[in-house]
Amino acid sequence: MDLFSTETNETTNLLPEGGTVNYYGKLFSREDANRYFDVLLNDIEWKNDQAIIFGKLILTKRKVAWYGDSDFEYTYSNTTKRALPWTKELLELKAVIEEKTGETFNSCLLNLYHSGDEGMAWHSDGEKDLKKDGAIGSVSFGAERKFAFKHKETKETVSLILEHGSLLVMKDTTQTNWLHRLPPTKTVFKPRVNLTFRTIVK
Repeated sequence: MDLFSTETNETTNLLPEGGTVNYYGKLFSREDANRYFDVLLNDIEWKNDQAIIFGKLILTKRKVAWYGDSDFEYTYSNTTKRALPWTKELLELKAVIEEKTGETFNSCLLNLYHSGDEGMAWHSDGEKDLKKDGAIGSVSFGAERKFAFKHKETKETVSLILEHGSLLVMKDTTQTNWLHRLPPTKTVFKPRVNLTFRTIVK
């Protein structure tokens, strides 16, 4: 099911069953969204992501960064990251997202996709370090990209376009029952920065 032309609001659950996903649309003016985009591109300590696959270390074109309340360790794809201290802009964004959603977050994983050639394969955020069934607030700046969900059993799909300066929230049993991905595309040539605000359980 494509939601590209469907009017949704933040109270609409985009998933038919087994989880909760709310799309809040654009939270920021174009001027503010552009400002945050530029700051994030230039001031975040970006590094190529790493994954260990079949015992071999793989470096991705996509870049990542990990920030938090303390130097949390976060392990996924068989590699461990240690959180950096919050920047001023990340704390500003965290406050906006927390006020809008009523949730609280203690960390943020950022992804930088340089163009539509870079994406993310089907996965769920079910790492043991994450609060179980906790909310993940996903903020997007830059190029608009398609984002998709697929039910693990029924294979039903739901997809939408994430806009510049927008917020998507995944919570409840979404990670248990659904996969999600950012499919690559040949029609996008500009970068996108995605921030996923999360709760790490010590």
